[in-house]
Amino acid sequence: MNAPEIRRHDDADVLVGDVASALLDRIEAAQARGEVPHIGLTGGSIAEELHRELARRAADSSVDWSRVAFWWGDERFVPADSPDRNAGQARASLLDHVPVDPANVHEVPASDKVATAEDAAEAYGTAMREEGAGFFEVLMLGIGPDGHCASLFPGHPALDARDAIAVAVHDSPKPPPDRVSLTFEAMERCRAVWFIASGEGKAEAVARALAEDGTVAETPARGVRGDETVWWLDEAAASAL
Repeated sequence: MNAPEIRRHDDADVLVGDVASALLDRIEAAQARGEVPHIGLTGGSIAEELHRELARRAADSSVDWSRVAFWWGDERFVPADSPDRNAGQARASLLDHVPVDPANVHEVPASDKVATAEDAAEAYGTAMREEGAGFFEVLMLGIGPDGHCASLFPGHPALDARDAIAVAVHDSPKPPPDRVSLTFEAMERCRAVWFIASGEGKAEAVARALAEDGTVAETPARGVRGDETVWWLDEAAASAL
């Protein structure tokens, strides 16, 4: 694993445009190699902007959307129609607007489909073992002001999950309280991990994640590295570096 690369952008619009271009290029290159790239999506406002930009550019790209597999780094354990679902957000802003193969869209089971977050985590892990590629071409992650990534929060017991692909998260400090998250072990199986952060509210957490000193328990985003790790930042999010 190489040292993280930092890419700074003037503002959120430029950031979104550059990430969209880079992601489309990665998908096109993987498909040119004869692969079905597996992409890990994230939630949040900057992700929603990215999804809309990808949908806007879809017609002009050479991506075969039916040959892209989509997963999520984490999900809120709420009903399938809840606006809190990362999958619902991604469908509304991207997946419903491009010709994906429904069999390649792998959602974490919702709370009206399985009884517990543990059941959802187990089912998601099974799906990834049976239908995953063994790695992500790109896993996109956000970072919270507290330094969390996916749904792995500072000091939370889920940080210590081992020998599992996904873990149930309870008592999340950020609502809703019940979630499912990929573990560190699963998130590290990536050709590329891309952290995407925008806004001054993320600046301190970004600085802690990239500092020479610090712990994963304090700043969980420190714990995820891929073969390539890129921090895509606007100037506001990079302002404390």
